[in-house]
Amino acid sequence: MTEGNFVDYVKIYAASGKGGKGSSHLHREKFIEKGGPDGGDGGRGGHVIIRGNKNLWTLFHLKFLRHVKAGHGGDGGSSRSTGADGEDKFVEVPLGTVVKDKETGEVLFEITDDGETKILAKGGKGGLGNWHFRSSTNQTPRYAQPGIPGEEVDIILELKVLADVGLVGFPNAGKSTLLSVLTSAKPKIADYPFTTLKPNLGIVAYRDFQSFVIADIPGIIEGAAEGKGLGHYFLRHIERNSTLLFLIPADTEDIKKEYEILIDELRRYNPEMLDKDKLIVISKCDMLDDELQAEMKAELDVAFKGLNYMFISSVAQQGLTELKDKLWKMLNS
Repeated sequence: MTEGNFVDYVKIYAASGKGGKGSSHLHREKFIEKGGPDGGDGGRGGHVIIRGNKNLWTLFHLKFLRHVKAGHGGDGGSSRSTGADGEDKFVEVPLGTVVKDKETGEVLFEITDDGETKILAKGGKGGLGNWHFRSSTNQTPRYAQPGIPGEEVDIILELKVLADVGLVGFPNAGKSTLLSVLTSAKPKIADYPFTTLKPNLGIVAYRDFQSFVIADIPGIIEGAAEGKGLGHYFLRHIERNSTLLFLIPADTEDIKKEYEILIDELRRYNPEMLDKDKLIVISKCDMLDDELQAEMKAELDVAFKGLNYMFISSVAQQGLTELKDKLWKMLNS
């Protein structure tokens, strides 16, 4: 899927159908001049329903959908016949979609399971026919209820990528390169910052035909929590990951400081992210000889006391098997 086809933010206006009006019909038949009221009820207006679909990975199919309108309920008829219900409209969304009120920003609900349905706008109830209003003192009511109008809502659909592992790092840290060697994904790779503008997903094949999903998130910069760079557009995709892989290049001036900046941005965006399992990976270790790597390891043992870290090289294919083993263990512990 190309970058332009990854859509994770859509605005939609949804309107449910109004209920049909009840009938005020009076029964007429040969030899029965005054048969009394027999007006049927109006049908229910159609709902607008959000439904989860595991085969969708993006909101691209909704990119040009501005309005969703359900059908109106049919009017009641004679012989107490009820009007037809309005046609329901289903909006299919990928798993991990959050539905928000456009005006208030309030989260209405989230879709996380395949086939899960939530009514976004309820159809109006049909009006009662005059059959319901007959009584001993009013045997021929010539009135019936009108249908109840439908609901109108302006919503925002936001996709938060569902992946087991999220790659976190500064621009140009080598996240896309790592994704390309661990999975069959083909992310855009270049030597300039923000090569990746949209999240890329890849499936890592593990032993015994097992697998897990890894997501390459666009690079974080200082101030991202306030919206700098690509800001909230990518930070929200990390919320769903159960494990965070912090990727820091070996040629970084201060590895510990870079890690602390990344952690601080996540904390300022959502403190709950710090409760996730974390693994620090020092990339591009093919640039280090054994002596330099041993020296760096001694420093990092002190700097990252109690934290998991390891060295890899995506280009030289060093440490990748150990990385898969480590991630699988963290995901299944």
